[in-house]
Amino acid sequence: MKISKSIQQNLNYIKELNNNSSDIVTRTIKRGGKKVGYIYLESVSSDDKISNFLNKSIDFNLSFTNLFSKLKNDIFNSHIDTCDNYEDIFYYLSSGYTVLFIEKYDNAIVIETKSTLDRGVVASTSEPIIRGPKDSFTENHAINIGLIRKRIKDPNLFFEEVKVGRRTKTKVDVVYIDDIADKSKAKNIINEIKKIDIDGILDSGYIREFLEKKSSSVFPKVISTERPDVVCASLLDGKIAILVENTPYAIIMPGLFIDFIHSPEDNYYKPVNATFSRFLRLVCFFCAIITPALYVALMTFNPEIIPDQLLISFAVQRDGVPFPTAIEVLIFVIIFEILMQADIHSPTVSGSAMNIVGALILGDAAVNAGIVSPIVIIIIAITSISELVFYDVDMINAVRQWRILFILSSLILGLIGFVSMLLIFLNKLASIECIGVPYLTPVSPTSTVGLKNSLLRLKRSKLTKRQSYLSKNTTRMVKNEKNNISS
Repeated sequence: MKISKSIQQNLNYIKELNNNSSDIVTRTIKRGGKKVGYIYLESVSSDDKISNFLNKSIDFNLSFTNLFSKLKNDIFNSHIDTCDNYEDIFYYLSSGYTVLFIEKYDNAIVIETKSTLDRGVVASTSEPIIRGPKDSFTENHAINIGLIRKRIKDPNLFFEEVKVGRRTKTKVDVVYIDDIADKSKAKNIINEIKKIDIDGILDSGYIREFLEKKSSSVFPKVISTERPDVVCASLLDGKIAILVENTPYAIIMPGLFIDFIHSPEDNYYKPVNATFSRFLRLVCFFCAIITPALYVALMTFNPEIIPDQLLISFAVQRDGVPFPTAIEVLIFVIIFEILMQADIHSPTVSGSAMNIVGALILGDAAVNAGIVSPIVIIIIAITSISELVFYDVDMINAVRQWRILFILSSLILGLIGFVSMLLIFLNKLASIECIGVPYLTPVSPTSTVGLKNSLLRLKRSKLTKRQSYLSKNTTRMVKNEKNNISS
């Protein structure tokens, strides 16, 4: 709906539509027979900016066009534009703009006067590292873009903005490097985001859910991170990032299985140490999934495989335990998951006390009471610790769900059920795709360059190629032998 030429009618209409909201501030100034009015939301706008810059720059003797030019020249540190309909005015008001009306003109001038409502740049809380950058994304969209810009000073770094949500009109930026990323994949992601029809987008998780809506897999196909250095490294590899307004978490696509074996600090350690850590995480992944199930299968159906001395030790420990091995394992798997959830949602002050009570006192009491055997406590503890090497919550949840499936299959068919579930698990991983890239790439299909860049962590001087499944521009670095410095 187009705005009126009457200032009072415009102000009244906006207030009525917002049910005279308490944070709406209006003012009408009359001088020399001319009238100017403005409106803003004090909850998202800065009163100082309005008083110090806007009021001092208004010249009542100028026409609409000339006043707009004067404001644009005088207030050069804020965004200034014009608007001619109420729908856009509501968007600008909610974004921290002041809307200026001039009598007898059916256009309005919108001036950025937003207040600082974010917490500023702080260290990452969900992905802490010992060595490397400490800054992380915030809820401020402009700051998030700036954190990427200051790291990649390349004109080919593109930010394509889409507004999503009928009511929230949330800014969503698809970020990629034009001459590195696959443009067709970027356009497909942009088109998928444009198709989203929902009342509001409040977090990047909403976008993530829509992009993964066709997937039946519990394994994550996108990477969620609050670290700008991780996003920039992914962009340089040819991946595509998504920034969502009002959330500190960015989305990176595609998210492959090998990406969740990586850690943000791998890039800042010596190659041999980073490579060892990656293999260790891979071992932890399978340990977290199959260890309890393998114990159940061997103790319940195939005890003859266990060495005699070890089997006798297990039997002595289980003496007096009233539950079968599988039930014993399932009980403590569930108990440890409850303790994990309690630790996540408990205040920081009481979190350590909860861990001590849960892990030490409860476990020791259960063993002394004869409810479970000590070996089960050890197995479940190792399993739970192994899953904590991963940062991504969705990956941890996927590991937990598959762990239960492995235990149930081992309970029913022993080693046959265990091996059958392992084949189903590997087949499921191999069948997943993310924007056309197989989930197990570069292991299956095998890519030599991909293995060097992903599973291994080679020296920078040897990482001269990008993965071809991510980028058509595979040249990462031009090696110049003359400039190499040997230690």
